Amino acid sequence: MRPLFVVLGALLVVVGGVWTFQGLGYIEGSPMTGVTTWATIGPIVAGLGVALVIVALRRRDS
Repeated sequence: MRPLFVVLGALLVVVGGVWTFQGLGYIEGSPMTGVTTWATIGPIVAGLGVALVIVALRRRDS
């Protein structure tokens, strides 16, 4: 299960980063471009992804 959580956490970090950059207007071509809501949601999602990776890597096998 550990690799699944690490991959899922990494995916959340990437998605959060994309949402952040779209919200800030650095990535264009989306209705999300320039919308500050996504510039706020993105770092939250990325932070949750980092937390998931940390928890998954620190978890001991039972």
